[in-house]
Amino acid sequence: MEIIHKIGRRKTAVARVYLSEGKGNIVVKNKNYKELKDYFTTATLQYKVNQPLMLTDNEASYDIKVSVFGGGITGQAEAIRLAISRALCEINPEHRSILKPEGLLTRDPRMVERKKFGQKKARKKFQFSKR
Repeated sequence: MEIIHKIGRRKTAVARVYLSEGKGNIVVKNKNYKELKDYFTTATLQYKVNQPLMLTDNEASYDIKVSVFGGGITGQAEAIRLAISRALCEINPEHRSILKPEGLLTRDPRMVERKKFGQKKARKKFQFSKR
């Protein structure tokens, strides 16, 4: 099996995933290479990254190298989750029927709204004084 490359995005985070056959090692590269448990310290974020692998019973089947940048750690974890889900669907199209109902193949379009000039934030205005 060759290496499969997929991209996942969430907010401003972009994750490039390189999936190959192996023993289930996940290595994350931001500025340097770290194990998954060292990069994502909370159990919730680790669960989010492993979710597509657990649903398809592939936790120990593939080695995953991840290059991620931008955004915060939650956005990065969800970007990695989307990229892994896309890669698993390319390997086996039957995985699509498992991952699609869970919402793991949908790109979340929500982004931060831009600040407008003449206002304090995106929607908040400066205090109005009548007199």
